[in-house]
Amino acid sequence: MRPLDIQPIGEELAIKWEDGSESFIALSRLRRFCPCAGCKGEVDIMGNLYKNPEQPLSPGAFQLVGVENVGGYAIQPVWRDGHSTGLYTFDYLHRLSAAPDAPSGPASTIA
Repeated sequence: MRPLDIQPIGEELAIKWEDGSESFIALSRLRRFCPCAGCKGEVDIMGNLYKNPEQPLSPGAFQLVGVENVGGYAIQPVWRDGHSTGLYTFDYLHRLSAAPDAPSGPASTIA
């Protein structure tokens, strides 16, 4: 499903989908479930996961500076702390908005 509009509103990212539905994702959730290799880790050919050690996130980590479109399939948020490597596909955003709230687990918990 494709979004028609994506806007940061307060502490949430609002998404209007092509089917007329709307999603609201808390910015803190969006950042905690960043799908980039630095946050989520990478799996080698043998299935071993390589991941950076967990680091505490500063308050700036949850402040959205901008959102860039990537092709016709994803967005790339830019955070106040400088992090901007996460590519959130539209499918991933839809799954993230529909998934039950999780504590603050890793991105890999959103299938």
